[in-house]
Amino acid sequence: MSELSHIIDIAKNTINVEAESVKLLTDNINEEFVEIVNLIHNSNERVIITGIGKSGVIAMKIVSTMNSTGTPAVFMHAAEAIHGDLGIIQENDIVICISKSGNSKEIKELVPHIIRRGNTLIGMTGEKTSFLATKSNYLLLTPFEKEACPNDLAPTTSTTVQLVMGDALAMCLLDLNDFKAKDFALFHPGGALGKKLHLTVGELLP
Repeated sequence: MSELSHIIDIAKNTINVEAESVKLLTDNINEEFVEIVNLIHNSNERVIITGIGKSGVIAMKIVSTMNSTGTPAVFMHAAEAIHGDLGIIQENDIVICISKSGNSKEIKELVPHIIRRGNTLIGMTGEKTSFLATKSNYLLLTPFEKEACPNDLAPTTSTTVQLVMGDALAMCLLDLNDFKAKDFALFHPGGALGKKLHLTVGELLP
């Protein structure tokens, strides 16, 4: 096998492995998912999204997507939270905690503090029997067959399904908020997208 075909095979396999797990997510779009969407939509408070490691990076992306589509959201680093950042969470904020295993040390330390504060906790994890899943008020289950990494170690498939679940949640909220292009434009005044949404042809001419 040539180097070219080998690299092509690796790339295609990565895409196929992740795509199969993304398809499995549709089995977990159920009544509980609808309850979560309505809970966030009917709340007048913010969504606090937290995670550690690669799940933390995904949390930041979901926060960004929600903020740009009409749902106020704030990122909270799971490790920093137990060293003072818990103050980010206000009384009626809804907290989404993202964790691949649902059993990491940081998550086990953080979750009891969120529960003690009385905030609604939504867990997003691939393990429905994990600590996070069993302690959460609601569960966004993100199972996956295997990581695309040949060693089944580097977070690849697991973070992809987290991101897609976050997008599904954000798009449902966008629809319920009746969020239109004109609203989108208010949050994107800069860059090429901002120009496309704000400026007329006449304004762009020299």
